[in-house]
Amino acid sequence: MKKIFFVTAIALALFSCKTSSVTATKLDRGIQTGVKGNWVISSVSYPGSEYIKVNSFQLADSKCFEGSTWKFVSNNNKGTMALTKYDCPVFSSPITWFVNSNGEFVLKILDAGEKAKKVRDGYVLSVANLTESSFQLIDRIDVGGKLTNVVYQFQRVN
Repeated sequence: MKKIFFVTAIALALFSCKTSSVTATKLDRGIQTGVKGNWVISSVSYPGSEYIKVNSFQLADSKCFEGSTWKFVSNNNKGTMALTKYDCPVFSSPITWFVNSNGEFVLKILDAGEKAKKVRDGYVLSVANLTESSFQLIDRIDVGGKLTNVVYQFQRVN
C-alpha cells in the first residue's frame, strides 16, 4: 500500500510540474489596446545592418519590411500585414497576434483561409516605447554567436 501511495505521489509531482509557455500566460489588454489600429513600419535597424542581411519572419530581407502596412485588431487578435516596397517580394497575409503579460508580442503569419491553431510556427518579439503614434517590436537574432536586437519601428497611420 505504501508503494502505491509513493508511486502515485511521484507521478502527481511530475505531471504537475509543467513548463510555462509564452502562449499560456495572461494577456496584457492595455498594450493590446494601444497597438490596435493601422500601422506602417518606418524603419528596421540593427547593429551591422550595412554589412549583414536579416531574413525577417522567414519572408524577405528586413529592409523589405520598411513601408509595410500592418493592421492589428485587438478584440479578436487578428489582423493583416503586407509588404509593399519596390524591388521586394510582394506579400500579403492575415495574421494573429497577442501581447502576453510579460510584454511579449506573439505573432503568427497565416496562409489565406488557414486557422491559427494549425500554424505551428510563430514569432515572439518584445514591445517597447509604446505611444499613441508609435511603438517598436524587437526581435532577438543570433549573429555570429552573439544575440542582436532587430528593431521594427512602427508609426500609426490615420
